Amino acid sequence: MRRPAVLLILAAVVLLGLTYEVVVAARQPEPADATAPETTTVQAAPVRNLPAVSSPAVGALFAEGEHYCTASVVHSERGDVLLTAAHCIHTGEGGGYVTGVTFAPGYHDGIAPFGYWTVSDELVAPGWTTSSDPDLDVGFATAHQAGTTKTLESLVGANLLATGTPFEQPITLTGYPDDSEVAAVCQNTTSRQDTFQLKVDCAGFPTGTSGGPWVTGQNPQTRLGTVIGVIGGFEFGGDDADTSYSSYFDTDVLALYRQTTART
Repeated sequence: MRRPAVLLILAAVVLLGLTYEVVVAARQPEPADATAPETTTVQAAPVRNLPAVSSPAVGALFAEGEHYCTASVVHSERGDVLLTAAHCIHTGEGGGYVTGVTFAPGYHDGIAPFGYWTVSDELVAPGWTTSSDPDLDVGFATAHQAGTTKTLESLVGANLLATGTPFEQPITLTGYPDDSEVAAVCQNTTSRQDTFQLKVDCAGFPTGTSGGPWVTGQNPQTRLGTVIGVIGGFEFGGDDADTSYSSYFDTDVLALYRQTTART
């Protein structure tokens, strides 16, 4: 149900490997060595008249003039890394990467307060490209804006990335429904859907919310925290608008993050 209607995108991918806790800390070039988020080094610009519950680091993905998915900024040294669902940027088995995508952080009511950013360097796991395994429905990309000297992260801030975390955690869930010009936001506690799948009950997250971040420990002032999942995975993120799923973030997701930051 959550697959992008505009692009007719497929979905899925395989999460293998050991489960252990790791947090990608601010200004930490080797995420595996980090043990706790260093939130004081992640800066956020003033929130420019955004809806009261929205995070400036979360935005809508656009293609062909319409927003169709959600993405968010995660911390990196270069300050330009985006996190979303794999099915938002790659069509899955037998397909390829989606082209012509832009990102509008903090988007609301037809307004892109930080402008539109070109999405490039898309990266999903090999398991997604070969078999559309829902356990690897996670993707990274970079964002750039012509004529802008500042990084995306310096303007909107960034969430930290965590892998190997507990299945049950309180989160803030954010996503852009296709039929809405404002983000849907919900807070609830996650649970375990399957070996490599998370689940959360939140009403009002239909098609378009795919890629929306699951953020724990959100700071009420900066609206930033640590992302542990994105809407995607089982049933492309959910077969109804009231229950959402996420591929579990483990070493495969960490490997994708490392590959993305190594080439930015």
